[in-house]
Amino acid sequence: MLWLAVHLPALSLESFAATLASDAQARPLALADGHRITQASARAASLGIKPGMKRATALALVADLLLGAADATRDAQALQAVAHAALAFTPSVCVDVSAGVPVVLLEVQPSLRFFGGFAKLLQRLQSTLRPLGHRWQLASAPTALGAALLARWRDDLARGTHSSDRAALCRLLDEAPVWLLGPGRDHWEALQGMGLTQLADLHHLPRSGLARRFGPELLADLDRARGDAPDPREPIEPPARFEQRIELFARADTAEQLLAGARVLLARLLAWAGARQGRVARFTLMAHAEARPRGVVDEPGRLDIALAEPSADLAHLQSLLAERLARWQLPAPTLDLGLVCDVLVHAPAPNAELFPSHRAEREGLARLIERLQARLGPQGVQQLVRVADHRPERAVDWAPVQATPRQPPPAPVASREPATQTRPLWLLGEPLPLAERASRPCLDGTPLRLLAGPERIESGWWDGALAARDYFIASAADGALVWVYRARLPLQVDDGGGWFLQGRFA
Repeated sequence: MLWLAVHLPALSLESFAATLASDAQARPLALADGHRITQASARAASLGIKPGMKRATALALVADLLLGAADATRDAQALQAVAHAALAFTPSVCVDVSAGVPVVLLEVQPSLRFFGGFAKLLQRLQSTLRPLGHRWQLASAPTALGAALLARWRDDLARGTHSSDRAALCRLLDEAPVWLLGPGRDHWEALQGMGLTQLADLHHLPRSGLARRFGPELLADLDRARGDAPDPREPIEPPARFEQRIELFARADTAEQLLAGARVLLARLLAWAGARQGRVARFTLMAHAEARPRGVVDEPGRLDIALAEPSADLAHLQSLLAERLARWQLPAPTLDLGLVCDVLVHAPAPNAELFPSHRAEREGLARLIERLQARLGPQGVQQLVRVADHRPERAVDWAPVQATPRQPPPAPVASREPATQTRPLWLLGEPLPLAERASRPCLDGTPLRLLAGPERIESGWWDGALAARDYFIASAADGALVWVYRARLPLQVDDGGGWFLQGRFA
């Protein structure tokens, strides 16, 4: 087996800072649990802020310190998104929080051949994790706990934390500090007082004495890390429905202020979609308002987004959502954002193409339609649709473009007869009456030459718009083809029938 560990040393602080504005993120940041600092950003640490420091001391030391409250639910949602991103590479993914610091573990040995080797899999994994906005440390080992310990200890694979066999793993673990183990962290002062600072020191001491002094858990963890004892893990499974809610640091009064939180939710949505091997077809953004006096809470504002083509492109979803948010009127000031998605398309993703093709042009048109609908509204982008009516002026109608996944068109049926165009694409808004000379219609004072026809249309008796006409294809003096008809019956008292121009051929 080969386990890959993803350690997230600043997960809590990063999940808190994800919804902050850019100017707020530039300030010194820290998290507090009760009256103690739990995590501090690099800038805050450079100013003297350390974990364990009292809250009042930190605020007195750095006047512009931006202090947030630790939130276990917020951290769990961020950790779940990382685990979902890992599920796109292997079904064997589990989470280790034994030492109080989260590590996502992937068993990647069965996936190496599919992704083209360990290096390419690692590169793909890092590209997938990057949109989530976390800093990570990676390590690999033949055991799950061994990989987790190495990831917590070293900051990257380039520093020698990649071990493909147990012998190399044991040599690395011998140099690792004792505090990496969960029980070793609890007994760190006593172990340090006895001169036991590395895992090799524990390995060479009598086991019975260590177990009596520090408990059996310390040696059990060491054996699992070295591969001397089994370490079964239960893989996680992604939920069938994506639903997450995040709290905004400041009240959002405009749609632009929602974009930061919405980008975080979209990145997590695509991580979940990748875990379920699907692409997003529809999702809903919900803006939860603050409570009004007397505890009255308004219904959350809902923004439904439907895609013309299922997508797993984060940039495309962000641009589409930004267009919709720009014209969305918030029902009330927003404190929380939620994202819900239960429609995934489980189909192979389109292949990358070197040269433009009809498929690529169709996908580009679908994305253009999505952006126009997001900017102009569903009624602002319309298309011609056929109507089951023989009357040419009523044979087509305007309807909004349906932003639903389109099915592939059916295969064309072979026909021995060549296709002929008997009706023009350009119809006049109202038929134009034509003069008549020697029973022939005239256009611009010149008689038309009838080439084909008649095509008789007699319809509309049921709705009071009777059409009784004989259609002809005619040639004008300049060679242009036009579509004319002769009314067979008088439609009004003062209407004696006659010739009309209905359309022109391109």
